[in-house]
Amino acid sequence: MQPHGPYADIAVSMANRVAVVEIRRPPNNFFDRALIQQLREAFETFDRDDECRSLVLCAEGKNFCSGADFSTDGRAQESAPVRPQTAGSTNLYKEAVRLFRFSKPVVAAVQGAAVGGGLGLAMVADFRVACPEARFCANFTRLGTHPGFGLTVTLPRLIGVQQTEMMFYTGDRIPGDKAVEMGLASLLVPLVEVRSAAIDLATRIAQSAPLALRATRATMRRGLADAVEAATDHEFVEQEWLFRTRDFREGVRAMAARELPDFEGR
Repeated sequence: MQPHGPYADIAVSMANRVAVVEIRRPPNNFFDRALIQQLREAFETFDRDDECRSLVLCAEGKNFCSGADFSTDGRAQESAPVRPQTAGSTNLYKEAVRLFRFSKPVVAAVQGAAVGGGLGLAMVADFRVACPEARFCANFTRLGTHPGFGLTVTLPRLIGVQQTEMMFYTGDRIPGDKAVEMGLASLLVPLVEVRSAAIDLATRIAQSAPLALRATRATMRRGLADAVEAATDHEFVEQEWLFRTRDFREGVRAMAARELPDFEGR
């Protein structure tokens, strides 16, 4: 594989016109603004590379992305939502939206949990390859906050409003087989084959005529990035005030203690 980079938290390579971008924060691959920025830089580099015709987004370790690192003590908290506001006026979601502006097909290899913002990241892809061990979860309301990372647009577009509401309101974890059944994932393969199956699919895509492929994808995803940008602007506002509530603090506490939260509505 031809290497590209280097980056601190991701590995990138390309072979047979398929780029591979691997998140390397195992075992849970929590994200923060720095990681999203690296992904954005890698995506934009491959977007300018005519040799690249498709891209596989994958992760090292047990999970695809278990959520975000928003803790103050430097320890990531599994399945926790990231605070989108960072130093200055920069918004993490502004970086994330640029991932949706990538012009070539993306296949995500989801070998474990894709939770909260990690699910939002998986939704950047056109297709998700899963396994029985995969788990897809939008657990925001169970933590006392609002869905983010554009999920209020990307999920209903893929699986419909009713199933999206079910995921948002319950925070249920969807296993890989059910994800395929409901259209959240495209393929179900054994755990050991997730990455190879994703690369195989991306390779078959890369064999299509590149100009026609990009034009067709642009038509199919027309307006999506703009819709995600508008959605994240709204999600950001809702998350900001909810992050200051007692319910959010209780949700994070209960998650860390693996207990059922006792929400008070304030």
